[in-house]
Amino acid sequence: MTKSELVEIIAEQQAGITRREAEVVVNTIFSVIGDALAVGDHVELRGFGSFTTKARQARIGRNPKTGEAVSVPAKSIPHFKPGKDLRERVDNAG
Repeated sequence: MTKSELVEIIAEQQAGITRREAEVVVNTIFSVIGDALAVGDHVELRGFGSFTTKARQARIGRNPKTGEAVSVPAKSIPHFKPGKDLRERVDNAG
């Protein structure tokens, strides 16, 4: 599902909300989650899951084309852990 498909579904299922309003809501939610993760906060959506950041240490990698050693700097990456309800829903759907 793409973001535009999500916006369409919200606009269709919620009476009184236009596609434009749904788009603003979806963009705002994603922006708030991204901003919280950028400052190192933890975002938890009960029944859905939690978003955190994980630290990756600096390491020496390899350029796959040339085989040359490349220094990869330390960085923080976003991490999502699904909640129990979401895991069970996905497991039972398959």
